[in-house]
Amino acid sequence: MTITRDDIRAAVGAGKISEAQANAIVALSDARRGARENLEGLDEPFELFKGFNEIFIVIGLVILYAGWSGIAGLSSVVSQEFQVSLFVFSLIGMATCMALAIYFTRIRRMVAPSIALAVMFSISASQAGMVLGAWLSGDNIGALPAAAGWTTLALLVYWAIFRVPFALLLVALSVYTFAFGLTAMTGSELSDLREAFLLSANSAFPWITLGLGLVGLVIALRFDISDPHRVTRRSAQGFWLHIISAPAIVNTLALTLFTQGGYIAYLVLIVFLIVMALFAIAIDRRSFLISGIGYMVALAATVAQGNTWLLILFLGAFLVFLGAFWEHIRGGLMAALPTFPSKDRLPPWTRSKEFII
Repeated sequence: MTITRDDIRAAVGAGKISEAQANAIVALSDARRGARENLEGLDEPFELFKGFNEIFIVIGLVILYAGWSGIAGLSSVVSQEFQVSLFVFSLIGMATCMALAIYFTRIRRMVAPSIALAVMFSISASQAGMVLGAWLSGDNIGALPAAAGWTTLALLVYWAIFRVPFALLLVALSVYTFAFGLTAMTGSELSDLREAFLLSANSAFPWITLGLGLVGLVIALRFDISDPHRVTRRSAQGFWLHIISAPAIVNTLALTLFTQGGYIAYLVLIVFLIVMALFAIAIDRRSFLISGIGYMVALAATVAQGNTWLLILFLGAFLVFLGAFWEHIRGGLMAALPTFPSKDRLPPWTRSKEFII
């Protein structure tokens, strides 16, 4: 009988072994059979639920939370102290979510209910934060960063206790909101949503987006290199950070270049998208490619001059080909790249002499 990496992931998920033990087992297995040279290709693990029972529980949790929110809202409206009542009900909601997470997340190790509870905890924390912000600032503009700061701290505590990977995405969103709220307090306003990504808009918002995206990328890469075989939750933590960091980086630079227009800007945009594609392949994360697909299509429609659908057809064929032979392409790319720091700590790769269908 052979134990696969899926078996090890299942053992970690069931709480039979720790993440550190899983990494040690995989490292020992690789060392015994020649490490990277004979490794099978790795996919990018992604899991939203393990079975329909989890979906059933999520439906129940959503209905439960909706009922609780209705009761809390009605009770707060009829209360003479609306803000105090809403704050208390929000704290109770946070505590209830944490109590349920002890069972569904720590004991049962369920994926979908853990994500749902993290979202509900975030909503309750945001409600409590808005009340705190109103008390501390006395105005709507000051309430936003105060609420986002409170929500960020609450979510960090939640993540530290339960280590739900999806909670890191919520933390990142709260940090973005906090930073944007502080910027709005200086008098800056977003007249258009695109200004949050447009470096030429003469605003601090796009620079904040780009800077936070780069910070998120660095943290995500630290998670990735700590679990190159992607058998523990550290890989999932990195996955969700990549999901939010990639659009922040790609959208900001790509939209700026695309809006500027002109063949030079379009050429730079093409080079940038190619670099992002190579980077995505090297780190074995597809989020950067997904973030750039829309700009590839828009660019094709702009410069095609009557051949839009033909270019889109070739683009679609290229993406299908890339997805089908990702491991082979990545193996050739990694073999061609010179040695650089942490290259041997990225997910393993193999170089096949031929494509096997």
